[in-house]
Amino acid sequence: MKKLLLLTILFVSQLFFSQSDCATAIPVCGNSNISYDPTGPGTVVDFPGPPDPVPDGLCLKGGEHYSVWYTFTVATSGTITFEITPNVNVALGPDAPGNSADYDWAVWGPNPTCGNLGLPVTCNFAGMTGTWPNPTGLSANPPSAPNPGYNAPMNVTAGQTYVLVVDNYSHNTLGFSLTWGGTATISSAFTDPTLTPHPFIPPGSPAANPADPNEILKCSLPTMFDFSTLSTGIINGNPNFTVSYHLTSNDAITGNAPITTPIMVNGTTIYYYRLKYTDPTNPTNPINGCFQIGKFKFRTGNITAQDATLTACNNNGAGTATFNLALAAVFTGNNITKKYYPTMADLIAVTNEITNPSVYVSSEKKVYVRVTTSDGCSDDAEITLAFFPVVVVTEATLESCYIETAVTTASFDLTTATVNSQAGMTKKYYKTQADALAAVNEISPANNYITATTTVYARVTSENGCFAIAKINLKVLPPVKSNVLIDKIICMEDTTVLDAGPGFDGYEWNTGATTQSISNVGAGAYWVKLKTGKCYTLQLVNVYASAQPVITNIEITNDSFTVTVNGGKAPYKYSLDGITWQDSNVFTGLPRGENKVYVKDAYDCNPIEVQVTVPNLLNAITPNGDNKNDYIDYSALAYKKNLVFTVYDRYGNMLYQADKIRNFTWDGTSGGKKIVTGTYWYTISWNENDKNNTQTKYSGWILVKNIE
Repeated sequence: MKKLLLLTILFVSQLFFSQSDCATAIPVCGNSNISYDPTGPGTVVDFPGPPDPVPDGLCLKGGEHYSVWYTFTVATSGTITFEITPNVNVALGPDAPGNSADYDWAVWGPNPTCGNLGLPVTCNFAGMTGTWPNPTGLSANPPSAPNPGYNAPMNVTAGQTYVLVVDNYSHNTLGFSLTWGGTATISSAFTDPTLTPHPFIPPGSPAANPADPNEILKCSLPTMFDFSTLSTGIINGNPNFTVSYHLTSNDAITGNAPITTPIMVNGTTIYYYRLKYTDPTNPTNPINGCFQIGKFKFRTGNITAQDATLTACNNNGAGTATFNLALAAVFTGNNITKKYYPTMADLIAVTNEITNPSVYVSSEKKVYVRVTTSDGCSDDAEITLAFFPVVVVTEATLESCYIETAVTTASFDLTTATVNSQAGMTKKYYKTQADALAAVNEISPANNYITATTTVYARVTSENGCFAIAKINLKVLPPVKSNVLIDKIICMEDTTVLDAGPGFDGYEWNTGATTQSISNVGAGAYWVKLKTGKCYTLQLVNVYASAQPVITNIEITNDSFTVTVNGGKAPYKYSLDGITWQDSNVFTGLPRGENKVYVKDAYDCNPIEVQVTVPNLLNAITPNGDNKNDYIDYSALAYKKNLVFTVYDRYGNMLYQADKIRNFTWDGTSGGKKIVTGTYWYTISWNENDKNNTQTKYSGWILVKNIE
């Protein structure tokens, strides 16, 4: 069952309290807790008392006795239930006559007219049985069913209004509790968040016993007090609510006898306030009757301020923090002022007041506050200013291997920098210290930050929002190459050793070797990965086959010749047998016929060799037709490539040239005519039959005697 209302009616006295009638029925609001003590049947006879026995359809015996009237308006359609349960005195026991009560009740509606009620729509009673308690009301599932004191729930529609009378036929003085339920709801301004956006705040502070009224502390009692000063705090910004103050609970319920001027208050009287809603746009709105009541009293005594501790962030190790002194829980009452001082001496002398308590910058220390109420009560308290646990950071360095395509840069995972070892921290990274302090321009992503060697900053923040800035040095590890591993030139038939040199943490050759050097290396392209720390540098090295020298020309003169060499690497060595070597390229005293010359360069590779033919010398002819020395004949050299025999006069003019057509011979004529007797020069040139077609030239002279 949904609880909508708990009403406790205490019949403490039947002589000195207001009475209740239909026209002055107490409005029932969805969340009201109301007590009312009736003194009789009211001033109006709302219905006559029937004679005994009671006629069918009327449940109230003999009219009203000690009655209280309620009115309620339905907010949402559904069913209404309620239960009237007599209060009992547990100390008297279950069978005590004082615990027996006979309550009659009746409901009229919907929308009844007081003074012309007619028959109720439902009614019942709980007779005195001698046992306790003996409830009655409306219920779909009454206790100890079937129970003659219960009727079925009422079906109600939103907007309908009903009146309920509860009459104590037995004159029991313990009162009763009235609880509401069902699926319908009763209208109330106090349960509508659009009408009450803020909580109402009772005046005063809770008493030591929570069941006692709140207490308003006064420095001295009795004293004059203006109750209207409490209204703003109670209403707490909720519009269209008013507060009235009363000396009795019944007056608070009915709104009678409000206190409208300051009166003398004491520390024993309980005072009541009545909080009421009025719809400014609809004076007939049913919820205009909704109200709540509360009670409070005054207590003599000064206030007690409590010492407190405030914690704030000592950000980035500045040694100071910004404190909001107003947040120190030194006193919980209302209508107070607080003034703060850096020392107790300043507080006592009322000097050097802290004028910016909400943004007070300070190191860890104590400050002091004087709390003063509107009545002049005051107390002093000590506020300890402390730092949250300091965020401890350390400078860190990250090293990362270079990027091959941009060797001055590397990729860094900033999240791996050990700048803090405390738990529960968050870290963000920035390019400059200014950005880190302002928390702007964050580096993202932080786990793949590509940069050259530089410095960045980490902002380390604790769960309390405190932070410190740490410096992170980023170092790009550049490629480290071997200074001794260089390209080599070797003889084609040779091998060599490639040595990367010592000082590296590892070697990986493209040959599969993992040693500092590799041997028996022939001509070709090689690479090695050189490990330095965690980085590898790929270094290329080439072994070139040396270019062999080439004999480009041989000049033969009589029994000597001169060798001309190109290519390879000077200086060259020369030999006729490949064993004995000389630095000179001139050989003398050579025998006629075939000779070999060997040449090698500075690489000392296998020598190259060329065959050299030293022709037989013929130094005179007598072309007179006697068939003796009539001509010079070099046809014996016809096997040589490009063989040419040329004769010149002493001025260098060519006189004759013998080639294959002339069979490489000369008979001392020029242009078909005999030349004059004299000495003439000649050359014989050819290409040796070697792979380089070495050009060879023989120069000589001849005496021609033409005898007539």
